[in-house]
Amino acid sequence: MNQQTEQAVVFDGETLDIPGVRRVAEEHAPVQVAASSLERATKSRKMFEDIVAQEIPIYGVTTGYGEMIYMLVSTSNETELQTNLVRSHSAGVGPLFAEDEARAILSARLNALAKGYSAVRPDVLERLALYLNLGLTPAIPEIGSLGASGDLATLSHIASTVIGEGYLLQDGKKVPTGPVLREHGIEPLQLQFKEGLALINGTSGMTGLGALVVGRAMTQVRQHELVTALVIETLQGSTSPFLPAGHDIARPHQGQIDTAANMRALMAGSRLTVEHADLRRQVADAGEKAAGEGKLHTDGVQRTKIYLQKAYSLRAIPQILGSVRDTLYHATNKLDIELNSANDNPLFFEGQEIFHGANFHGQPIAFVMDFVTIALTQLGVLSERQSNRLFNRHLSYGLPEFLVAGDPGLNSGFAGAQYPATALIAENRTIGPASTQSVPSNGDNQDVVSMGLISARNARRVLQNNEKILAVEYLAAAQAVDISKRYDGLSPAAKATYDHVRSLVPTLDHDRYMSDDIETVAAALARGEFVAAVAAADVELR
Repeated sequence: MNQQTEQAVVFDGETLDIPGVRRVAEEHAPVQVAASSLERATKSRKMFEDIVAQEIPIYGVTTGYGEMIYMLVSTSNETELQTNLVRSHSAGVGPLFAEDEARAILSARLNALAKGYSAVRPDVLERLALYLNLGLTPAIPEIGSLGASGDLATLSHIASTVIGEGYLLQDGKKVPTGPVLREHGIEPLQLQFKEGLALINGTSGMTGLGALVVGRAMTQVRQHELVTALVIETLQGSTSPFLPAGHDIARPHQGQIDTAANMRALMAGSRLTVEHADLRRQVADAGEKAAGEGKLHTDGVQRTKIYLQKAYSLRAIPQILGSVRDTLYHATNKLDIELNSANDNPLFFEGQEIFHGANFHGQPIAFVMDFVTIALTQLGVLSERQSNRLFNRHLSYGLPEFLVAGDPGLNSGFAGAQYPATALIAENRTIGPASTQSVPSNGDNQDVVSMGLISARNARRVLQNNEKILAVEYLAAAQAVDISKRYDGLSPAAKATYDHVRSLVPTLDHDRYMSDDIETVAAALARGEFVAAVAAADVELR
């Protein structure tokens, strides 16, 4: 077995997962269709053709599509019926999906067909795999799917390239498919019975995009944990909220357990954090001192400057980010199932009646992607509130207003930088669930639709907004370290986080143009650089 085969992502309709999709989409890993899938496709195709030869009515083979199912079509119109379906539904509009997104969608469609129940020829599977291996990426408009009969418009723009029409992406721009295929010596496929329908009738748009969004969202959760640890250390917060017993025993939600464990790992070795026992002693000492000085109030109440517990944004991290994690765990489970599902119609099973059903309906993915949108919105809220504690001199435990390093008033520090974070919080909150927005279509044949691709695009939008919100917090946390002069007391993980910020952006010693600083750190977050920096410091995260 050669090296390429060893490193290939195998499409077998059974084992594709989010990391596999990301390897193909983002890293251009080679792909291979499993021999077992090609064998199943061959067997399924023969069984299907035998059914067609018996002139048994089959949706989309001997009938029209959708509302026009009552129209009977002769088998002599085999290629024309499939080709017209692809052409008529290649009606997407708006901006194009990015190359990695289009590759993820193509990967999801290939694996759904590799399941072996869609009755396409092995040639179709091999053609989609060839596209991925050669870097031939269909140009797919983002808008047009209802997520009902699957992502019809989305996937039609893939199918149109298979027949030599439509457009491919090259250097971010769309170019006609025909000349590119000729350059590679590739003949367009002539679609046979069912193949146009099988290519476009499924949930692979929302599932492919959703896989990328959820995979990247897990990285975003970890990066939020990194900066949260840096903030807590710099503000000399308590480690008590992260003790194992409170999570592993008292309230064992898996996400909460995992985030608490990460926070302990990130703050290990810090000389700035405080244990709860120390806080108790400080409170007791303050009381004894007041009593010794005769300053105890007659009603037994005495004001101190010691807080046994910090605000929720510094204390409820496992409960909030852990819940985001649990949402992503749930979404991952649903996406893994859908990636390995046959989700077109009809489906063919040996020895059984033809399955004329609705596996193409995107409701399962629409729901979880809306759930992801909600969870990521709350992640952004937490980040902005943590930044606010650093900016507000009444909440920052002695730091100057807006982290001004020079003269406050003459300099505004991070006052302006807070505004985009606040604005993006408000914008995220306007992005409501799409899965409840059913609008009937197709002559009321598609009378309850999922809008799943919109749900996935919404989640992507919030994810990207959060990169800017988190960038502000990373910059603020690093500035707080500089002003407080507490770098030497930081844990190894916090030092790695701080050092990477400073490798990108210098300290704000006087007011300057801030937009570039935020965008630079946001881009690093999008690339997952901070997780990599902490990993290089030998800190393992869940």
